[in-house]
Amino acid sequence: MISNDDFCTALADRGFDFVAGVPCSYFSGPIERLTRDGVYLPAANEGAALAAAAGAAVAGHRAAVIAQNSGLGNLVNPLASLTATYGIPVLVFMSLRGWPDPSQDEPQHEVMGLSTHRLLDAIDVPHLTVPATATAADFADVLDRAEAELAAGRTVFVLTQKGAIEKAAGAGGKDGEKAAEPTAPREHGLGRVEVLRAIEHLLEGAAVVSTTGYTSRELFGVTGSKSHFYMQGSMGHAAAFGLGVALREPGTPVVVLDGDGAALMHLGTLSSVGAAAPDNYVHVIFDNGSYESTGGQATTSHTTRFDTVGEGAGYASARVCDSVEEVTEALTAALGGGGPHLIVVPVAQAGASAFSRATAAMTTTDIREGFAARLRVEHTGGG
Repeated sequence: MISNDDFCTALADRGFDFVAGVPCSYFSGPIERLTRDGVYLPAANEGAALAAAAGAAVAGHRAAVIAQNSGLGNLVNPLASLTATYGIPVLVFMSLRGWPDPSQDEPQHEVMGLSTHRLLDAIDVPHLTVPATATAADFADVLDRAEAELAAGRTVFVLTQKGAIEKAAGAGGKDGEKAAEPTAPREHGLGRVEVLRAIEHLLEGAAVVSTTGYTSRELFGVTGSKSHFYMQGSMGHAAAFGLGVALREPGTPVVVLDGDGAALMHLGTLSSVGAAAPDNYVHVIFDNGSYESTGGQATTSHTTRFDTVGEGAGYASARVCDSVEEVTEALTAALGGGGPHLIVVPVAQAGASAFSRATAAMTTTDIREGFAARLRVEHTGGG
């Protein structure tokens, strides 16, 4: 295993002073250390991380990216159109979820796990693989080989298997320290599970879409419903998925349960919602200031007023709710129509979830068909 110190020291020794990324639990240790060192930029999505690193590289700095292979699709555009076209050298560390055996990971990682190497080959991007058994010496050798590609003005990927890099010891990192304010995750606020239990009865008449991560786990754990759409993977796209449903099922209230990291990843979807203006659309953003399921790394929501963004994007209403009673009141009103409505709920970071993924009890096909059946019932008036 490569320790966090070995990973970060190896980058520093080679002059890398800018790292942008979207968290993966495989890299929780290095991200915690790089954040404390003031080197790490939390990017909204993987493509933005690569673009930021490319800008730093053109400005004369050595730059790297940390990302998960599930987000490789977000990287392809700037990879092909920016760094390859302009000859900008960036070092990309990408975790290999769903590889080498996709059956050992969650179902949303299967396709990309089996395709990551081949996709990079298809667009002629050089890549090296760090296996789980790698040592610090092996890692140094990989970086030495990557240097040749960087010297040629190419972006190169270092693909990293689970277990190759030491993880952070806890929410506060290896030595218990936390990132300095204001970038620390939210420590005060409502409990997300508490809110879900309070609004469970209100969701019974709606088509519910929940974002990837702990929100979907907790929704399934609280409700046990097999008619909600629990999105695993596809981070940032729950809002757009729900928008498609709302526009084609105007008689059915659609509730999207989102997270701050996911909403930030594709913030432009709020503009699409506002422009399309479905009056049956309710968008709830649980904001805990962190990517909780990957280790609690901080998002940038502390500088983003989602309610202000929603109003500016064209939502009919947007409000922040600081109590369970306010959430219940706001959701009750929003379900009456006249939307789209945005409800922002500041919640506290709770650490590891006690609930299992919905796919522990259902297949992804079951989830799709259960949700589709729910819509058919509403469409025919049989609810």
